[in-house]
Amino acid sequence: MPRLTPTDRSLPPAAPRARRLLRGLCAGLLMAAQVALPLRAQAQLLPGMGDGGEMTAAAERHLGDQIARELYRDPDYLDDPVLVEYVQDVWQRLLAAARVRGELTPELDERFAWTILLGRDRTINAFALPGGYLGLNLGLLAVVGSRDELATVLGHELSHVTQRHIARIMAKQSQQLPLMLAALVLGVIAASKSRNGDAGQAMIMGSQAAFMQNQLSFSRDMEREADRVGFGVMTQAGYAPQGAAAMFEKLQYAARLNDNGSYPYLRSHPLNSERIADMQGRFQFRPGNAAALPLLMDHAMITARARVFTRPGVDVLRQWVDAAGAGEFARSSPAQQAGTLYAAALSANELRDFKAARALVQRLIARTAGDAPSARLARLLSAEIELAAGAPQAAAALLDPKAKDRPEMLLAAQAAVATHSPAPMIPPLRDWVATHPRDATVWRMLANLYGANNEPVSAIRADAESNVATLDLAAARDRFKAAQDLVRKPGSVPIDHYEASIIDTRARAVDALLREQAAEEKRPPR
Repeated sequence: MPRLTPTDRSLPPAAPRARRLLRGLCAGLLMAAQVALPLRAQAQLLPGMGDGGEMTAAAERHLGDQIARELYRDPDYLDDPVLVEYVQDVWQRLLAAARVRGELTPELDERFAWTILLGRDRTINAFALPGGYLGLNLGLLAVVGSRDELATVLGHELSHVTQRHIARIMAKQSQQLPLMLAALVLGVIAASKSRNGDAGQAMIMGSQAAFMQNQLSFSRDMEREADRVGFGVMTQAGYAPQGAAAMFEKLQYAARLNDNGSYPYLRSHPLNSERIADMQGRFQFRPGNAAALPLLMDHAMITARARVFTRPGVDVLRQWVDAAGAGEFARSSPAQQAGTLYAAALSANELRDFKAARALVQRLIARTAGDAPSARLARLLSAEIELAAGAPQAAAALLDPKAKDRPEMLLAAQAAVATHSPAPMIPPLRDWVATHPRDATVWRMLANLYGANNEPVSAIRADAESNVATLDLAAARDRFKAAQDLVRKPGSVPIDHYEASIIDTRARAVDALLREQAAEEKRPPR
């Protein structure tokens, strides 16, 4: 079976449409991005159940890793340090609250990934995946009005995972799900071989229609449980109940509109009258009477960044640039003005109009003066624009090379490479990956720093570690082998025996994981 990837340019136009259709069908649950796996691997997607008939935590994590491996390769996947930092701040507070409440058990805390993957998709969606992975579309991040609304969504999805809803569904459908997955794979292959894709899409739609509604949707009881637990977690974390009220109002309003495909979150988490009544009684609010939460400057800027990074097109970017000079701008609130200026400056940067971007970001800096979080975002955006404009010295002057936060550290490292002064930035990034070993982006930047500092063995090792972090073990093995070959080549590079020892140890560990994967693929389905 050919390996189908989102970047395979040999496929006809029908194949990308089939992939988008399949991702849309499965985004709400556990089959996102599974279509790229070989059939033998598909047969292994349902590990044997325990005596209780429920998937073990280890088996669920293994399945989640398989899905995440493909999502990391999706061109829509985005690790933007500014957006990730903002989401992680909310996410870590929710995880801490779930631990305090006992919703997140020590076993799940240790075994699961607890990782959020951002996607550039403009649709308003978020979804839980097996093993503690969550997907969050920028389309949803762009419409939430506060951290509290974002906490409502993430808390709900977190609760689907902590309450083992995915494992319970998988256990219930253990006999039928492999057949569904096989049908979906065959549908994508058919679409890849067809000029119009009709045959493949018909197969996908046929299998979906027979299976999706009743067997891949969370049940009403599960939705109510996620509502109840998620609300408790987000309020325990210190987020305002009004955030849940505001998000619920948005969902209820969207549910009354015709389904035009713009709100897929409602299809994977449907609002029915029973659930609405249960939520209203439990949360003790009614739509329309919840006190509105104020729009904060930094949140307005984050949602603006999310909108721009959904790649809306040149015409829309130009409209956002023009919005900073429109008559409505002067009549908007300071937070709205900050969001408009941020979107305009970032849009101009995306359009490579650096003169306009610089002028707009200076207006933004003046607008955010006195508000520390938003002023920091404005300064980082200014540095980002200078780097894009080919002025790394100007960017470096805006940044603190000793900063410990991830966005500023990565920008400072980028400036250091561009100004041919990488050495000072190596220690802080090395310290970061020591405590965040699964941060692929920092590993890649560290590889760039080592390369610019003429340390090729360390650069190759860091590149290998970035592949491990994105679960591409085969690529990691190749890079570790390349580092070993370079060390063993007489007189090629100065030998750091400590680094060479680490490379040998990591290479053996990756080889062991690859052997384990190969054994699982050969093992007959249970």
